[in-house]
Amino acid sequence: LHGSSGKLTGSTSSLNKLSVQSSGNRRSQSSSLLDMGNMSASDLDVADRTKFDKIFEQVLSELEPLCLAEQDFISKFFKLQQHQSMPGTMTEAEDLDGGTLSRQHNAGVPPPVSSEKDMIRQMMIKIFRCIEPELNNLIALGDKIDSFNSLYMLVKMSHHVWTAQNVDPASFLSTTLGNVLVTVKRNFDKCISNQIRQMEEVKISKKSKVGILPFVAEFEEFAGLAESIFKNAERRGDLDKAYTKLIRGVFVNVEKVANESQKTPRDVVMMENFHHIFATLSRLKISCLEAEKKEAKQKYTDHLQSYVIYSLGQPLEKLNHFFEGVEARVAQGIREEEVSYQLAFNKQELRKVIKEYPGKEVKKGLDNLYKKVDKHLCEEENLLQVVWHSMQDEFIRQYKHFEGLIARCYPGSGVTMEFTIQDILDYCSSIAQSH
Repeated sequence: LHGSSGKLTGSTSSLNKLSVQSSGNRRSQSSSLLDMGNMSASDLDVADRTKFDKIFEQVLSELEPLCLAEQDFISKFFKLQQHQSMPGTMTEAEDLDGGTLSRQHNAGVPPPVSSEKDMIRQMMIKIFRCIEPELNNLIALGDKIDSFNSLYMLVKMSHHVWTAQNVDPASFLSTTLGNVLVTVKRNFDKCISNQIRQMEEVKISKKSKVGILPFVAEFEEFAGLAESIFKNAERRGDLDKAYTKLIRGVFVNVEKVANESQKTPRDVVMMENFHHIFATLSRLKISCLEAEKKEAKQKYTDHLQSYVIYSLGQPLEKLNHFFEGVEARVAQGIREEEVSYQLAFNKQELRKVIKEYPGKEVKKGLDNLYKKVDKHLCEEENLLQVVWHSMQDEFIRQYKHFEGLIARCYPGSGVTMEFTIQDILDYCSSIAQSH
């Protein structure tokens, strides 16, 4: 066949249509999936994953011309083509039939096109009946090797179905690849469902700090790979739906783990993981997850602030309690400048509390706080300096608040704190450098 097929595969053949299709702009999109340089995952992961992708692409690329050439041959050899005949002329098939088809056509009987297509399809099924089960076996193998292979297969199979349908939507090839695409899509959906199930089943150690949760890191890996594979692909909508399901699962389960965490404070689990999610979404620029990116940033900021405020209550605890009492008296209706006449809140009591916090003691308290924060945070997010800077700002804010209360409630008393804002800045800087 291949040696003498020049006459059988003329310019209108499916095979020539396929070659036109594959040399068009779609080809560059398909082949770019194999370009390892375009991948955002690590080189090793890309090399491993494109190995299966190349084999899968090779199988489909070699299968297409084979099926189409055979279908063209059957169609022409057995005269099963529908011809557009000019009035008063006979097609080759009609001539062989003694003009029967022409007479039927003139009598208002349409040519039996559907039965001809059925005959071609039946012959193709007999010759190529093993193709669909074998493709399904190959897909099952790819899925078993790595469930993320379903991403490659969905894009590849969709592209080949699109090509086959453009050549001939009723062809054996088009129907077979369409059936196999259903399996590929099912595997892709299963891959997404499995990831969500794994999030729900995650167990954290009660003895070690939580850090970045495994499913948060896995979402980053999945999204990085998916973005490189689905770039300009026909099935982008499937990926966007999957992203929405996955990110909701990530958000819900980060919250669940944070609530159950015993070793690491809830705010730290939330802050670190949502910071990681926000960084991932900012880097990948996934348009359908813009709202989730903003939500992740908000959660990270809220829990950073909450953790800072909660942790900072401790270095100046007695001073905090004293001024809480002062503010409570003012809230009860006592004028600010008269608070100092209250026995428990007079100048002597204020001086006594202030003396408990000389600069040396404040620095010691801040140093202990730094060590405690360091124990809570994981190294991979590099959030220690961010948290420490926020604590410094919050400490200075509290200091200014105390100074304001002293100026309003103890005017002209000459009472001041035993350390300054500059001292706080120096303490915080030297503590950060020394660790």
